[in-house]
Amino acid sequence: MLALANGDLPLSAGLQSHLDRCLGCRACEKACPSYVAYGKSLDSARALINAARGAEAPRATNAVSMLHWLVEKPGRARMLGRILRPYQLTGLQRLVRTSRALQLFGLSELEADLQPIRSPRPLAEVYPARHQQPQGRVVVFTGCLAQITDRKILDSAIRLLTRIGFEVHVPPGQGCCGAMHLHDGQTAKAAELMRRNTRAFAGMNDVILGLASGCTATLREYPKYLEDDGGTTAFSTRITDINQFIAQVPWPSDISLRPLAKRIAVHDPCTLTNVLRQEDKPYALLARIPGAVVIPLAENSICCGAAGTYHLTQPEIARQLRAPKINDLKRLAADILVTTNSGCAMYLAAGLRDAGLSIEVTHPVVLLDRQMQGENAHGLPLSPAGATGIVDS
Repeated sequence: MLALANGDLPLSAGLQSHLDRCLGCRACEKACPSYVAYGKSLDSARALINAARGAEAPRATNAVSMLHWLVEKPGRARMLGRILRPYQLTGLQRLVRTSRALQLFGLSELEADLQPIRSPRPLAEVYPARHQQPQGRVVVFTGCLAQITDRKILDSAIRLLTRIGFEVHVPPGQGCCGAMHLHDGQTAKAAELMRRNTRAFAGMNDVILGLASGCTATLREYPKYLEDDGGTTAFSTRITDINQFIAQVPWPSDISLRPLAKRIAVHDPCTLTNVLRQEDKPYALLARIPGAVVIPLAENSICCGAAGTYHLTQPEIARQLRAPKINDLKRLAADILVTTNSGCAMYLAAGLRDAGLSIEVTHPVVLLDRQMQGENAHGLPLSPAGATGIVDS
C-alpha cells in the first residue's frame, strides 16, 4: 500500500484484487506490536485506487450499489421497509428465492441477508426512565437500517435502559455511520454521512450508545477521517458500545432475570474484538441469566465472512469463512446464537437457514429484555406517551 501511494508500484488488476480480498477484520492490527494503523491504511489505499482509476474503476456490484444508495438517506430505508414487509408476508419471497431472478440481477446474496421485517413506525425523541430511581440520561445511535432490520434490538435497548433507570434520547437527523462507503473507498461520501451525525448529536454531552459493534467502531474513529471542527473528537469520545455500558452501570436491586435453560453460543464480531476491544462484555451480560449455558464459538478470532459488503463482493471466500461457524453451531447443539453486530447476525442467520438449522440469532440486549422480571419489564410499551418529539428518521 505504501509503495502504491509513493508511486513505486503500478496500479494493476492483481494489486487491486489482492486488496479487495482483504477482509479488513483488523486482527493483524490488534496483534501488531508496532501499533500500525492498518484499518486506516486500507481505507486510504482503496480510496487511492478509486481516485486513480476514475471512470475506469470497475462498477460496483448491483447489491453493493443498492446498499450504498439505500443508506445515504433514511427515507429510502423506510420506503424499502414498506415494500419488503408485504414481500415477505404474501409468500412472494419464497417464490422469488426459488426462481433465478435474484441471480440474474446479482442480488441473491443481499436478499439472503433479509430477516423478518417489521412495519416501519416512528420513534419518540425522548423515552422517560421507568424506574423510581433515575440514573441519568443516555443517547441512542440508531444507524441507517435499524428501524427495519434491527427494530427488535432498538426496542429492547430502549426498554432495558429505561427499566434500569435511564432516560433515553433518540436525536432526529442521524443516519448511516458511513462505514460501508468508507471501507469501499468512497471517502467523500463517507465524510458527508459522518458530518451529518456529528451535527445531529451536537449540543448533547451524554453518552451515545451504539447498538451494532460495526457502527460503534466507526463512530469511535471519526477523528481519523474528519478534520476536527471542535466537535468531532468530543463526539467520538462519547461513543460507547451498549454491551459495555449495561455491563458496567449498576442495576436496581429489584430487577432480576428469569432463568433460561438454553445453550447460548456467542459469536465475537471482529469490530467488537479488534477495534472496540470489548469482546468480554456480552459474556458478562449473559452470565446474569440464571440457567443459561454460555459457550463461545470455536475460532472466534476468525472473521465470519460478512465483513461489511465483503460477502457481496467475495461470496465464495465469505462462505468458506462462514462454514466452520455453522458446523460448530451444529456440533454445540446451540439453541440461540448471540452476536453484537447486525451484519454478522444477518449473514450467519442466512447460513443457518441454508443448513436447515433452526437456531435463533439475536443480540444480548434482546435476551436480557426478554428475561427481565419486574413490573412493566418485558413488553413495556414504547409509545410516545409521556415522551416528546416523534422521530421518523
